[in-house]
Amino acid sequence: MKKQAYTNPLQMQQLLNKESWKVFQIMAEFVEGFEQLATISPSVSIFGSARTKSGHPYYQLTEELAYKLSESGFSIVSGGGPGIMEAANKGAYRGKSKSIGLNIRLPHEQRSNNYQDISLEYRHFFSRKVMFVKYASAYVVMPGGFGTLDELAEVLTLIQTGKSRRFPIILMVSKFWTPLIDWFKQTLVEEGTISANDLDLFQIIDNPDEVVESIFNFYEKQGFEPSHDDMKKMLEL
Repeated sequence: MKKQAYTNPLQMQQLLNKESWKVFQIMAEFVEGFEQLATISPSVSIFGSARTKSGHPYYQLTEELAYKLSESGFSIVSGGGPGIMEAANKGAYRGKSKSIGLNIRLPHEQRSNNYQDISLEYRHFFSRKVMFVKYASAYVVMPGGFGTLDELAEVLTLIQTGKSRRFPIILMVSKFWTPLIDWFKQTLVEEGTISANDLDLFQIIDNPDEVVESIFNFYEKQGFEPSHDDMKKMLEL
């Protein structure tokens, strides 16, 4: 007997009714994010694993970096949870600039860390990711898992396609990222799925002081105020 896909029309209508109301929930997340974050610039978004423990070298490196960035005048934005996210907020909290957490509500609840001046909660990954990129002056990506790779891939895509303004994307801990970058070069570039110059969208740096210097060097000529074209791209995100 031939199999036939089937959906219950009544169930689908009930789902549609719920989805329509969900639009307002999504709008509320965007509105709150815009209102809370529009004045935090310049800011650096820091990403990495939620599973990294406080005694781990990656945690300590992230905290040191966030502190130095905060002391240099950058607000720090993280995912608001444990691990690398906590380290980023903790370092920023010790510094003189704002510490911001964009927490995500998960089936297995992710707790917010205690080192945040501004703490926002999201149900939807996509609205949360818009907030990470919209007001960022730079991205720093620490070692992490699928979520970190997702955030890295999204910002690379946005900049590659011209949907976002160009800003520094810095990968920290070269021994962690080198195998992935080798795959980019040996597979993606060789297969023609990305261009060789797409590899210029990011850099690998191991030293926190060099990260801070690299960000300042990027903005040395243009300054931190977005250009007219950059503002248009920010509004379209």
